[in-house]
Amino acid sequence: MGAAEAKAAILANKTALGIEFGSTRIKAVLVDDKNQPIASGGHEWENRYENGVWTYSLDDIWTGIQDCYQDMARDVKAKYDIELESVGAFGVSAMMHGYMPFNEKEEILVPFRTWRNTNTGRAAAALSELFVYNIPLRWSISHLYQAILDNEAHVNKIDFLTTL
Repeated sequence: MGAAEAKAAILANKTALGIEFGSTRIKAVLVDDKNQPIASGGHEWENRYENGVWTYSLDDIWTGIQDCYQDMARDVKAKYDIELESVGAFGVSAMMHGYMPFNEKEEILVPFRTWRNTNTGRAAAALSELFVYNIPLRWSISHLYQAILDNEAHVNKIDFLTTL
């Protein structure tokens, strides 16, 4: 596809934007209606070991996605000399393992615990035995059950649990 066709797809909202939160980089790819990449952007990041936990802060997450999107929008401007105002579809892929518990006000209760944390050994072993199925250390249920086993103060305030 040439630049004119890509520009037309962008202007007609015949595009899809995919953003992926990886362990070391957030990536954005804009594709046309034939699934051909027409622009991309990225943001480098790295989790930090803080207070015994591998984590990304909420500020890291929000700053990272904004920077990644802006980088992709700059790529659109540089290639097609237009401002990206909208996309036809949008999807996000993120780390499927980890621990982000929120209260009923949607406030995070503890810093995001990434898949790199291995302090969930007792919980993973107990759950694996209970379900007769291998429950890895990195799974969210292992993080939750370990928090219960450790009598962490936030557990009784959890309204919902997710990961990045």
